Amino acid sequence: MGMENGPANTVREIISWIEGHLEDDLTLEVVAERAGYSPYYFSRMFLAHTRRTVMEYVRGRRLVRGARRLLAEPGLRLIDLAFDSGFDSQEGFTRAFKRMFGTSPARFREGFAVEPMEGQYPMTATAETSIDIQRLPELVTRDRFIVAGPARRFDETNKDEIPQLWSRLMGAMPIKGQAKSWTTYGVVSGIDRDERTLSYMAGVEVGETAAPPEGFEQLVIEPATYAVFRLTFNGGPVHLQIAEGIRQVWGHLMPESGLTPTGKPDFECYNDRRPLSEPGAMMDYYVPVQA
Repeated sequence: MGMENGPANTVREIISWIEGHLEDDLTLEVVAERAGYSPYYFSRMFLAHTRRTVMEYVRGRRLVRGARRLLAEPGLRLIDLAFDSGFDSQEGFTRAFKRMFGTSPARFREGFAVEPMEGQYPMTATAETSIDIQRLPELVTRDRFIVAGPARRFDETNKDEIPQLWSRLMGAMPIKGQAKSWTTYGVVSGIDRDERTLSYMAGVEVGETAAPPEGFEQLVIEPATYAVFRLTFNGGPVHLQIAEGIRQVWGHLMPESGLTPTGKPDFECYNDRRPLSEPGAMMDYYVPVQA
């Protein structure tokens, strides 16, 4: 017999239970038994609600917790953290950590940010992904500006690694030549529709003569007129809400607007200092259109 009030509540309750038992010897069978379902049935249910397998989720939460401990406990030995995080060796922990955060535990300790990963492995799961999104009534014109930050090409198979770019950016801020603002940008450019690939940069605005850190790129955003779509987050999984919001923009809101996109770089603009995991936090999505 499963927990009360349906599958979505079951998954939410189990996620809360997992958070308090990350140090236990958790397996799919143990978690499914706690939920009151067979391993096969519960694994499908959990995957449908979180887009993660049960053990992917457990490992992700252990790594997020481990990252927070790295920042909070300067004297913590990596070997001890590896064992506490459910790994058999320091090497295994380091490999998994690097896959998730895009950098080694030692480099992460020097000042990276955990927050982008909270969107990937949130402590809450919603029954279905929904997002409050509205087009602002007026078009917005912006002058030329330059964005600098880590960038990579992505396709459908590796788009879930985009938060690694945000970790690298947050760890480096403020960068030399950065404009006097904490506004950050997620810029999409170079879309290849045949290969279904795109370039994505997590960046900040910089001056004309800025010299970004090694490994960072610069991108000039030419003057343009934009339709602006405001996403208001509900406290659920951040990356799923962003993906759903952008699907709604291109699937419904842009076609219904009658506006014509120019194909120039579009970008996510974050200037709300609240964490995106907090209900009510906002992000604006800028799409360049013909004026």
